[in-house]
Amino acid sequence: MSRRSGILEFAVLGLLRESPMHGYELRKRLNTSLGVFRAFSYGTLYPCLKALVANGWLVEEPGSAPEDARAASLAGRRAKIVYRLTAEGKEHFEELLAHTGPDTWEDEHFAARFAFFGQTSRDVRMRVLEGRRSRLEERLEKMRASLARTRERLDDYTLELQRHGMESVEREVRWLNELIESERAGRDKRTGPDQ
Repeated sequence: MSRRSGILEFAVLGLLRESPMHGYELRKRLNTSLGVFRAFSYGTLYPCLKALVANGWLVEEPGSAPEDARAASLAGRRAKIVYRLTAEGKEHFEELLAHTGPDTWEDEHFAARFAFFGQTSRDVRMRVLEGRRSRLEERLEKMRASLARTRERLDDYTLELQRHGMESVEREVRWLNELIESERAGRDKRTGPDQ
C-alpha cells in the first residue's frame, strides 16, 4: 500500500467511525478536514472504498431511495451507496490509531493523525507529538548547517527562501511545544495528589 493510500484509508475509517456516509459526503469531509494539506479526488477515493469493503472493514448499503425511482433512472442517476464501518473496521482503525511509529511523525501522515487526535489516547498523542517535534528539530538542525555552509553562495532571494523555510519549521516546533505542555498539564490534572 502506498503512503498516500495509507493516509486515505486512515482518514476514511476515522470519518466513518463518526457516522455512515456516501462517497460525495465523504470526499467533502475529507477535503474539509485534510484539504489544507491535500485534495482527494473520486479517482483516489472510490478505489480506496472498494479495497476497504473487500477487506471487510466497510459495508456498502443502499442510500435513501429517490422519491421517484423511475425519474431518477430516466435522468441517469443511480441511488447513492452509503458506506458504514464494520466491527472489524472499527477494530482496524483502533489499531491504526494506536500506532506511533516514525511514519506518524512525517509531513504526509502527521496532519491526518492530528485530525483524529480527539479519538486518540493521551499517551499516543504524546508519542506522536514528541516524535514530530524530534523530527522537526533534526530537520531544523540540518537546515541551519546547510545554510551556514552555503550562505555566501546564495543570492538574496534564495537566502530569504531558506530563512522562510527555517522560520516555518521553528514556528511548528513552538506550536508542538505548546501542545505537548498542554497535554502534560492535562495529564497532571488527572493524576494529581488525589489520585
